Order: sequence, then C-alpha cells, then structure tokens
Amino acid sequence: MFLERYELLDHAAEGAVFLVNTATAPDKVWHTLTRRMQQQIIDKRIAFYVIDAYEIAKKTGMGNRINTIMQTCFFAISGVLPRDVAIEKIKLAAKKSYSKKGSAVVEANWKAIDETIANLHKVVVPAAVSSTHEMPEAVPAFAPEFVRKITAEIMSGRGDRLPVSALPNDGTWPTGTAMWDKRNLAQEIPVWDEELCIHCGKCPFVCPHSAIRSKLFSADLAKDAPPTFKHVQVKGKDFEQGMHISYQVAPEDCTGCTLCVDICPAVSKVDGHKALEMRPMAPLREQERKNFEFFLTLPEYDRTRLKATTIKGAMMMQPLFEFPSACVGCGETSYIRLASQLFGDRMVVANATGCSSIYGGNLPTTPYCKNGDGRGPAWSNSLFEDNAEFGLGFRVSIDKHAEHAGELLQQLKEHVGSEFTEAILNADQSTEAGIFQQRERVEELRKKLAGIDAAAARQLESLVEYLVKKSVWIIGGDGWAYDIGFGGLDHVISTVRNVNILVLDTEVYSNTGGQMSKATPRGAIAKFASGGKHTGKKDLAQIAMSYGHVYVAHVAYGAKDTHTLRAFLEAESYGGPSLIIAYSPCVEHGYDLGNQLQQQELAVKTGHWPLLRFDPRRAQEGQNPLLLDSQRPSVPYREFIKGEPRFRRLLREMDDDGGEVQAFYENELQKHFALYEHMAEGSGDDIKADAKKPTEA
Repeated sequence: MFLERYELLDHAAEGAVFLVNTATAPDKVWHTLTRRMQQQIIDKRIAFYVIDAYEIAKKTGMGNRINTIMQTCFFAISGVLPRDVAIEKIKLAAKKSYSKKGSAVVEANWKAIDETIANLHKVVVPAAVSSTHEMPEAVPAFAPEFVRKITAEIMSGRGDRLPVSALPNDGTWPTGTAMWDKRNLAQEIPVWDEELCIHCGKCPFVCPHSAIRSKLFSADLAKDAPPTFKHVQVKGKDFEQGMHISYQVAPEDCTGCTLCVDICPAVSKVDGHKALEMRPMAPLREQERKNFEFFLTLPEYDRTRLKATTIKGAMMMQPLFEFPSACVGCGETSYIRLASQLFGDRMVVANATGCSSIYGGNLPTTPYCKNGDGRGPAWSNSLFEDNAEFGLGFRVSIDKHAEHAGELLQQLKEHVGSEFTEAILNADQSTEAGIFQQRERVEELRKKLAGIDAAAARQLESLVEYLVKKSVWIIGGDGWAYDIGFGGLDHVISTVRNVNILVLDTEVYSNTGGQMSKATPRGAIAKFASGGKHTGKKDLAQIAMSYGHVYVAHVAYGAKDTHTLRAFLEAESYGGPSLIIAYSPCVEHGYDLGNQLQQQELAVKTGHWPLLRFDPRRAQEGQNPLLLDSQRPSVPYREFIKGEPRFRRLLREMDDDGGEVQAFYENELQKHFALYEHMAEGSGDDIKADAKKPTEA
C-alpha cells in the first residue's frame, strides 16, 4: 500500500537499506516498483530486502501481529548489532515482554523470530530500470477541486508545502472526504454468497468502517452492472415484487476486522460455510472496486418507505458516516454510523476531544458526508471540559432561530396563506415522512418569499431551514463524560432541552494511551492503575435517571442489536435530554477486536454491562419508566475477564486465593443488578397511587 502512495526513497541515503513487507515473491517484487523507485535504488546503491510478514505471523500463531517479525528484520539487516547477538537479544526481550501471557505466547514469538530469519530475502538489484509505471495520483482527476489541491497533498505527506493562503480562511472544511483516502489495509475481505444470505442486515450493522453496505433497488437498474456484481430478489413481505438487494463491500476501505463474518447467522447445512466469508484481497481488489463504484451509482431507496425499527430496514438507509480512520475493529464507530443512518440528514454534532474527534475530523479527511440532496451531519469539535455546554449552545441557538422564523412567518401569513402557515408551524415531524413533507412545504415557502417585497421576507429567507427538525448530538468518550466534562454533562441533562448525548464508553482513556477513568471497572489494569483499579465503576446511568426527566439507555450492539436500534430511535424521538451509554470495546482492552462481539455478549451475561432503557414517557402513562432489558447474571465473571488482558492481574488473584476474590466480584455484580431489578419493579397502578398521596407539610 505504501508503495502506491508515498515516494519512500526520496530521502534515503547512499547505501541505505530498504525493506518491503509484501506477499509478492522475491524474484517478482522488483517489477512492482515504480520507475522512479527502481532508479533511486540503483543510483543510491540501496540494499533491497523483502519479507512476507503476515504469512509468517499467520503460520506461527501470531494472528496479524507483525511487530516482532519486523523488529527481527531490522536487527538482522541494519548492522546495528551482529546478527547472532541481535537475534539472541530479541528472543530475551520477547520472553521478558510476553512471559506474563504464558509460555505459548513466548514460544510463538520465538518461532516467528526463527521463521523471519529463514524467510528474509535480499533482492538482486538489476543494473537497469525495467518498470514502465509511475506513482499513481493520490486521487482521481474527477475528484473535487479542493480534494485534488488540498486533501490529496496532505494525504500524500506534502501538506507542509501548502501555503496558508490555500487553506479555508473561515476554518470550515468540506465533509465526505474520507471516501478519497483508500487505505487498502485488509489482507482479506468478505465475499457474499447471495443465495445463502437471509438479508438480516447484521453485517453492515456491526461494520466499524461502513465498508459493507446493503441497498434496495429495482432489478432493471442493474442491467448495466459489471458482470461480477451480485444482487438477488429481496426476501421479506415489506417490499414490492421485483425489488433486488445487494450487500457490497468497499475493498479498499475494508480493514479486514472479520466482524461481519462473525455476526453472520446464515450457515449452509451442507458444508457449514457462511453467507459471508473472508477471502484474499489481492485477486478481488479491482473487481470489487468496480462493483462498489457501480453500487454507489444506484439510487438510494425512499427512506420514508423503509421500516427503520428493524435492523434490515435501518441498514438499507445510507450511512452518512463512512470510512473513519479508527483502529481496526473499533467498538465506537458503529454507533455513530447508526445515528448517521437514522438521523444524519438533520444531525448537528458537538464532539468532545478524544478518539471520536480524531477519526471524526482529523485532517486531511472527515468521514461525515452528505446524501444526494446535499444533506448530512454538520460537525464541530470542542474541548474535553465544555463539549456538553457547546452542544447545548447548538440547541439553544437552533430553537431561537426556529422561534424567530415562526414569528416572521406569522407576520407574513397574509402573503403566504393562513392555512399554509399553520401547516408549517404545526407540522408533525416525528416520522421520516413528516420531515419529508415539511421540507417540501419549506421549499414552497422559499418560492413564495422570493415574490414578497418586505424586510420580514428577506429575514425569513435566511432562517427558513430552521422550520425543519434538527437533531442535536453531543458525542464523546468516557474520559469526557465521566471525568473531565462530567460537570457540563450533568448541567445539560438537568435542563429540559432536546439534546441527544452519546457516550462511547471504552472504560479507559483510549486516545491518550490507556489511562484509568472513572468508567474503568474495578480490577482492570490501566496506566495510573497498574495494580488494578481498586474502586468500582461510576454509574452514570443511575445518576442521570435520578433526575426523572432524562431518557437513559445502556446499550451494547454486539450483544443485542435490536435493543441498540430501539434505544437510538427512542432517544432521538424524546423531546427532552437523552443519554445513550454505549459499550465500546477498544484496543486498550488488549485482545483482538475481531472477538469483540463475543466479549460484548459476555459483558451482558455476566452482569458487567446490564442493558436498560429509562423512558420518562412511560411514567406519564402510569408505568415504571425503567425497563431492564437483560437477564440476571448467568455466566461467571471469570468467563468475561479471561479473554481480556486488562484483567490479567485480577485473573491471577482469582486463581491464587481459593475463590474469595471471584466470589466478591460475583456478589458485587449480583447486587448491582438486583438494584436495577428493584428500580424496575412496580406496576403502573402503584405509581399512580403514590402520585395521589398528599405530601407531608
């Protein structure tokens, strides 16, 4: 991938050493280099080596971890130490680093070191250049001008050459630029078996990078599709005859995390293969790139006709958050993508500093994008300490603009029509269809205003868009919500303003390197808690519920996807403050995030992460507002923590003390769940009766 993006040898010194990690055979790799690189290797007398590090990692049980392999290569060819001495020291370092993880891990690293030495090849450099190709352009010629002149330069590592005058002078940057940054990270990508697929929508739901998508379209629209483009008649009663569906991967944007394959429930009874299975990327890249390009040309299905309350229907909606540069298998991004599919055409996002601000708006690209009508999330980043107030400011200003627009419309109702005015001011915008109808009214209003010669009409023209519903989202991690920004968050939920707060809870300060936060669970290791955290996790949900007027949900998409979907829909539809606390597995947890769906399920079944929804609207109907959506802990806590290295010290304590530590943790989880059970008890009649009791003087 780097060979297609960067001029890696521009700064190489005379007699340098050049190592390439590639699956291409040593006798063929010379022909993959650009003409410029070949000339530089010859002119600078560069020693050229190759290694297939991923194949060695796979063969030696290292998964996709190649750090030990590449480190071995460095010491073997750099000459910093004699080769034999260097290898001996690397093996000692591996033993020291990984002995706590067990002898099997140490031996896997030792085997990888030996295999590296055996498979490290020096390429014989020809005397003359043979390549006929040059470095491809960073972006295609049809990309927008800004992308070609600014974004592409930064992507190529030449951003420091841009003059300040080339940058936007108002600080705003175009959205939808992540689509041009083709990272080609995956060694393997998912391949769809359209005959076996049941069209459940689970694969795009779990994809952290919006790299696999579903779309519904009329079969005749695929007549000009590439010959390898797959589509089939959609299954289900909700769709008209002749409608086809496709599940298509974006090969150059897929990271190969395998979550889509893991979640796939469609398994062949004949040979056990799934409707999605991973296949080597290289032979599929060009074919699937063309297929994805065609997929994007297909029109989006009318979202007012999709059933957003089902995973299948919601996942046919266009994601307006795509290809974020988050870690492979990130546990946060699926939640943001879901919100963008459901509400993205009207979202305004205030984002706290943290991981979500880095992959959300870090230059040169942004994953937030817009639909065919030019609508999409408006995004801005604020600080750790004030992001909640920042987002509240969005809501207050939007409401004030809408109020003033309504006042101006009332002044002009004789010009635009009383009945038309009332239709706009009293529009039901609680559904997709209602919002669509309001947009049509607003467009008609624009035309009417153009013919009115009055100052109020000119003012209203600048505010008319505020007559359409806006969805304000305040997004950040647990470091912001539980710690540094908690005071602001607490203030915002104490108001009655209609804001939606999404807390991406990784249970640790992720972006700054894994420090302990108040969301870190008892017993977990983190920086500043190297001996394991000694106090319990702050219960943010319970704090928010104590206000009584805040919608609160505890969700984990890998454990119960329909629950997550329902919570997002309920939260956004609620007219006051809502708080969604989303369980978000992170690389700082120390395990392969390809296994995170199982870990999310264990988090719920052990009681570590109870699923719940607290909806104040239920209390207004005489019902208990709290619904506990997961069962009483039924799996030993040990089953959850043994899969995550952040708990390795706690696991040793459980092994060494005869069961007392494990019993303590099990008891704590049971007590915590019992408290929620108690809060969720009580009938509507009991609540009504209590409400009628006179208070004491």
